[in-house]
Amino acid sequence: MYDAIIVGARCAGSPLAMLLARKGYRVLLVDKASFPSDIISGHLIWQPGVAHLKGWGILEKVRQSGAPPLVGITLDVDGLALRGFVPPFEAMSEAFCIRRIVLDKILVDSAAGAGAEVRERFIVREVCSNGDRVTGIRGQITNGTKVAETARIVIGADGPHSVVARLVKAREYAARTSLSWTYQSYFSGLGLTSTRLFLRDYRFGGAQPTNDGLTMVFCMGPHDQFHAFRSNVEGNFFKSLDPWLAERVHAGKREERFTGMADVLNFFRKPFGPGWALVGDAGYDRDPITAQGISDAFRDAELLADAIDAGFSGRRPLDAELRDYEEQRNAAAREMYDMTCQLASLGRIPAETRQLLAALQGNEADTGSFFGTIAGTVPISEFFQPSNLRRIIDGAPPNAER
Repeated sequence: MYDAIIVGARCAGSPLAMLLARKGYRVLLVDKASFPSDIISGHLIWQPGVAHLKGWGILEKVRQSGAPPLVGITLDVDGLALRGFVPPFEAMSEAFCIRRIVLDKILVDSAAGAGAEVRERFIVREVCSNGDRVTGIRGQITNGTKVAETARIVIGADGPHSVVARLVKAREYAARTSLSWTYQSYFSGLGLTSTRLFLRDYRFGGAQPTNDGLTMVFCMGPHDQFHAFRSNVEGNFFKSLDPWLAERVHAGKREERFTGMADVLNFFRKPFGPGWALVGDAGYDRDPITAQGISDAFRDAELLADAIDAGFSGRRPLDAELRDYEEQRNAAAREMYDMTCQLASLGRIPAETRQLLAALQGNEADTGSFFGTIAGTVPISEFFQPSNLRRIIDGAPPNAER
């Protein structure tokens, strides 16, 4: 019998397995994929996520992976360029755009190195239960052999379409429909050294250096325009880029096919019940426009590991710890969730948004704080309080575009 079975071995499951194994628990980590393997992702680890990597002792592996550190952002809004630096988080000033084929392998290996048992190509078919309490899983390995395992707790870390969440009938709340679509690919020869973003009516996108000298270029639009966009993905993709980026992309070389998605839901799920818990996108999913997925997964893996440890060690009832885990997750995520859903609507840029962005031009400090609200290093309510916005707008030079 295991102390914990974790279903899903990517950005939430592997860190959770690693942390629990380091605390001395017997952990089984399973995934239907094998590693290394790729998935569509924004790849970005903001500074709070980087701080977790440092605390876990695996940041150097990310540094050595070939993903360059990113320390500056340029946002082009209809030709108006904002430049700034995200304020640090726990002394971390750099972000990383790392391929998932690289990052997930680092995380899985770290879990195995901590003592977790890892089984790849394991498909979960059922959860076992004793009355209303989950007691384990049933599944099958590649050759079709059926396997059953038991544990004190079964954790779903298997993404927004979580099998575990479906089988335990985890309740959703604060849910919203899909708001945007995204397409991305990888280009060589762009020569970028920092993050470049653009915002237009009905479009958002950008480019970020990643592994192997490549640049990940992406484009997003409102969900109701998805079918029109994918009727000519390549042509519409290039037409959507801002002129500065389009020039460099045309001069470069696309190295991989375009990949896209339009089924990202926005929800919170009840992340625990008798004998089970959820973590990462299985318990809380949001539109990718603010690129919070990886950093949120790291945060919640650590919160859940601490809760399980406190419950299993007898310091406090496990149910009480898991209730606190849900409250802490929601408190940390709710402001960003609301802002993410607002940004992901991707309609016409509101006049007040244009006024603020125009006032930020040339104001590197406040532009950095604005970027910090997206990165999670500056409280959203602090930056967007009316008195602060008025200070920025009133302090803009007279010739600032309004």
